[in-house]
Amino acid sequence: MINGKKLLAIVPARGGSKRLPGKNIKQLGGKPLIAWTIEAAVQSSYVDKVIVSTDDTDIASISRRFGAEVPFMRPKCIAEDTSTSLDVVIHAIDFYSDHEGCSYDYIILLQPTSPFRGSNDIDIACKLLLDKSAEAIISVCEAEHSPLWANTIPAGLSLNSFVMPETLNKRSQDLPVHYRLNGAIYLISIEKLLKDRAFFIAENIFAYKMSQESSIDIDTRLDFKLAEVLLSEKISETP
Repeated sequence: MINGKKLLAIVPARGGSKRLPGKNIKQLGGKPLIAWTIEAAVQSSYVDKVIVSTDDTDIASISRRFGAEVPFMRPKCIAEDTSTSLDVVIHAIDFYSDHEGCSYDYIILLQPTSPFRGSNDIDIACKLLLDKSAEAIISVCEAEHSPLWANTIPAGLSLNSFVMPETLNKRSQDLPVHYRLNGAIYLISIEKLLKDRAFFIAENIFAYKMSQESSIDIDTRLDFKLAEVLLSEKISETP
């Protein structure tokens, strides 16, 4: 609970994945990828219930084995390539309101593709929400490359005005630090979510900063290989 209010953790895990088939149950460090997120949520001091929203029976079975509930199978209409996380979360909220006769005050969306986001990250985000009297907390990490050195390129490939003149002769370490959304934690008041129909609300929203290593988001084979390397290094460094 967060200050006496109930927190529901939702792990969205669709069966289909074009760029990395079967990624949600692909073995990482001896257990399915989704297990890392489920275990982090179950071990959190603030989360009251952990559910997995999936359309896949294998994912459902594995999720239950690692401690999550699967109270429904996700309808096909919100299990398409075009379905959004917002669709999935609102469906889960409506399920508990309509079918279970219970309601929650906050939800935390935990994507299974962020295996190195631990229970400590979840707890710190929840504490930040309390300390800031916030309505939403979203995790970020430092951007790997400054957006000041990035731009679109026209069809003719011209680099005219690609970089602002004041940025051209600066070293990367002299540029201001920028942050990006890392997709690991979306924590928000359900009342505000349903009102605004968005996780990224206009105000009373704060960032939880995570390290780049903890922010690995697995979407491709290369991402998965990087996660395996980092995990191997962590294991070798453990006394």
